[in-house]
Amino acid sequence: MTSEPDWETGKGLLGLDDPGKWDSAFERGESRLGTAVIGLAFNCTLAEASPRIIKAMRLPDRAQRGFAFTAAGVAARLNGALTPELYAALRAEGPGRMSIAVNAVDDTLDYVPFRDLPLWLKWWKVVSKVLDKLETWRLECSNAVSDAWKALRRRR
Repeated sequence: MTSEPDWETGKGLLGLDDPGKWDSAFERGESRLGTAVIGLAFNCTLAEASPRIIKAMRLPDRAQRGFAFTAAGVAARLNGALTPELYAALRAEGPGRMSIAVNAVDDTLDYVPFRDLPLWLKWWKVVSKVLDKLETWRLECSNAVSDAWKALRRRR
């Protein structure tokens, strides 16, 4: 990276490539640590970024925690894998549709080979596919009923 990141404005944080700078900012209590951890996910190895992503997932600011889960999704996309600690953090947060981790879980399911997923995530992939299919059928039935109702109303 050519210039120092600006923790006040957030400028340059997505280009952060030095885990030591993130650690120092964490110790100082900077406010944009979740944003910066996305930069680490882009620019560092999974082994370097993972412990910092885990720390950012525990930040008090919900928005910054959300960015930490985005970083986990980025790590899954770029590496095709996550560390056991990241899998555990995703599991603890929950994979459901209302979870802060939903996009990270989806990225993990899309970019990590099925054979490499932990058992709980394999089950979630099956469950989510079934739920998606049921929702598709519900919408198709709803549309068919709506179309039939409109056709009946036009015949009057």
